[in-house]
Amino acid sequence: MNKPITPQTVHIIAEDGYALSGHFFKAEDSQQKQPVLLCPATGILQQFYFRFCEWLSQQGHAVLVFDFRGIGQSLHEPVKYSNARIQDWGQLDIPAALDWLTLHTGQPQVILIGHSAGGQLTGLVRNHQKIAQVIAIAGSTGHVKGLTGKTKWLAPVLFNVYMPLNIRLYGHANNKKIGWGENLPKDVARQWADWCSKPGYVANALGKSIDQHYHADIRCPVTAIHASDDEIATPTNVADLLRLYPNAVQRTICLEPATEGFQQIGHMDLFRSSHQRLWPVVLDVITHSRSESQQHADSL
Repeated sequence: MNKPITPQTVHIIAEDGYALSGHFFKAEDSQQKQPVLLCPATGILQQFYFRFCEWLSQQGHAVLVFDFRGIGQSLHEPVKYSNARIQDWGQLDIPAALDWLTLHTGQPQVILIGHSAGGQLTGLVRNHQKIAQVIAIAGSTGHVKGLTGKTKWLAPVLFNVYMPLNIRLYGHANNKKIGWGENLPKDVARQWADWCSKPGYVANALGKSIDQHYHADIRCPVTAIHASDDEIATPTNVADLLRLYPNAVQRTICLEPATEGFQQIGHMDLFRSSHQRLWPVVLDVITHSRSESQQHADSL
């Protein structure tokens, strides 16, 4: 039985001086494998991923997980005063986390595991050369017309009624009250609604609030892992995300709950301890893509 690993609390300073809070899990294996940067979903706290991060570290991968600005321990004022935007997560926060992880592990490249939004912003990352491969878990564009089930009807109400009303009344989106993650800064909520309103997600901001992007420059392996019962990361929306990376080596894995021995997996459950039997799937992707990642590194 692997011994528990106590993570180290770390502070990451972004290019604009913003301080991000994270936790670093040292690799248990003496053999140094590629470190992992875990980027959370919209409004999901880093602590949600701790058990998964601990397990990865027990497999020999040092892991850094953090809160995006405006969320959790990376929120430094009442949420209504936060000026955070989703694009800041991709343009400033992920690059800073990449720099921290490569510096403190001495490794030139890391594996980026992104949950939902955390796996959708790679095309905004200026130092994307430090990414050996991307594993987007429940990663998609979240386009409202590609949603299924109850979420197909709830999301438009959330985006077009609930969050705008909350912003007007309280200065932020009170999503925690309805079980949709942490409360969101107003501009995070606005961008989330805007980007999901049309296909392409972040592509809707290119040439508007975003002048520079690197989608065509991403050549490392990009693997999308999603569940067949995920009402957000549907096959249509997953394909919509992958098309943004025309030069990347792409792979898609769809998990069937019944086949895997679960009643449901959905958008969140892969990271829960209850679904730990699924975690080797992620490790298999890391191993499968290692040679492709090395080819990418050799071409730099």
